[in-house]
Amino acid sequence: MKLHDLQPAEGSKHRRRRVGRGISAGQGKTAGRGTKGQRSRTGRGIKPYFEGGQLPLVRRLPHNRGFKNLFRVEYQVVNLDALNQFDAGAQVTPDALVARGLVRHSDRVKVLGNGALTKSLNVQAHAFSDSAKEKIAAAGGTAEEIPGN
Repeated sequence: MKLHDLQPAEGSKHRRRRVGRGISAGQGKTAGRGTKGQRSRTGRGIKPYFEGGQLPLVRRLPHNRGFKNLFRVEYQVVNLDALNQFDAGAQVTPDALVARGLVRHSDRVKVLGNGALTKSLNVQAHAFSDSAKEKIAAAGGTAEEIPGN
């Protein structure tokens, strides 16, 4: 078999139906369009998303409400009780938090004051809540802020 011998299987290809060409086109008096209605007319066509005059779905849904601050700084948060898995006196950095699986990446990390810290740790992060700073200091550790990216 050669490339020029290739052809589609018998019966798999059909001629395009040319609707609206009269009785002689072999489709009866309505030309394959059914009877009456918007879809039977020439030049018919409804816009995408048109739902017959009903309020369209794209207008019923509350799209793009509110305000999106372009300058918002997103932090990855870690609670104090999660830091208890480090050894006492350890240096806790964003990279160490990533290694332990507490945050996904070390771009911007914020430590929150949920839970209790039972060990003295030297914690470095990009931001701390006030309660987290107090609890770290009360446990005998230090909270050092890293300048943000």
